[in-house]
Amino acid sequence: MLNKYLNKLERKFGKFAISNLMLYIILGMGVFYVANMILSTNPDNRVHLYDMIFFSRYKIMQGEVWRVISFVLMPPASSIIFFVFILYFYWMMGDALERRWGSFKFNIFYFTGMIGCIAAGFITGFATNTYLNLSLFLAFALLFPNEEIMLFFVLPIKVKWIAIVDAIVIGADFIRGSFNTRIFILLSIGNLLLFFGKDMFTGCYYAIRRLYHNSQK
Repeated sequence: MLNKYLNKLERKFGKFAISNLMLYIILGMGVFYVANMILSTNPDNRVHLYDMIFFSRYKIMQGEVWRVISFVLMPPASSIIFFVFILYFYWMMGDALERRWGSFKFNIFYFTGMIGCIAAGFITGFATNTYLNLSLFLAFALLFPNEEIMLFFVLPIKVKWIAIVDAIVIGADFIRGSFNTRIFILLSIGNLLLFFGKDMFTGCYYAIRRLYHNSQK
């Protein structure tokens, strides 16, 4: 059903899709990371770029409207080596999803998650791109479960096992988190539920049925 509607929308609006969307996202992250690193070397520097782009409902209502979008370019906190690896991994996932779905559907997936983050930010007062980026990884793992990556640069591991761990962590955060945390998680991974919710529900249903029948035997 979803593919049917997306195909109709693509025929009408596909020409407006942004090709290589993930490339632009990681380039933006890279620019902010490098610029912030350069500025931090100056002991007299009073400009903190990250403080200027994170999502803050209060600051947005004060007129800093760019924060509604700029928070998606917040670089992950890590050393330069891991930062380069993370950006490469983001690009690889985005490129694989775009080649699988096409630019329009990938745009819909990413922007749906982004809108969910924004909505959660206005409800809770704050938002990050953490779960948005995680939804990208989980989508990649669902479509390419046997793809291998080098964990810690040395250990080959299939992405489906990492995805299972991440799903457990998200579930734990949801269960023990506050109301705001639960709202933020649900809205931030809304794109994942929209694209894969039916398949995930069906998979869980049949897995539970198999466990039940095996226990009866």
